[in-house]
Amino acid sequence: QVQLVESGGGLVQAGGSLRLSCAASGRAFSSYAMGWFRQAPEQERELVASMTNRGSTTYGDFVRGRFTISRNKTQNTVYLQMNNLDPGDSGVYYCYAEQWFITTPHYYWGQGTQVTVSS
Repeated sequence: QVQLVESGGGLVQAGGSLRLSCAASGRAFSSYAMGWFRQAPEQERELVASMTNRGSTTYGDFVRGRFTISRNKTQNTVYLQMNNLDPGDSGVYYCYAEQWFITTPHYYWGQGTQVTVSS
């Protein structure tokens, strides 16, 4: 059974930092892309950061150098270091893993972890 379990969310003041972790189990995720989406109330889910199995990274435009994604392929864990947080960064952060079946992607999702940034 595939499981992605996030941790590290919480309440932080503007300008502060948080480090999110996502532990994946049930598959060998080293060949998968993994990353983070987020969703604020009444807004669409948006990409925060992703990392391919080869280490290439993509960030949402709003990141502006404040966040860093990393992963430990041996431990099937992906991290998101978030610095200089802003109230606009508040939302539920979801970890995901992307598996490709020929030309079709399949996504596994975690349950989400709440991030709240106070002004």
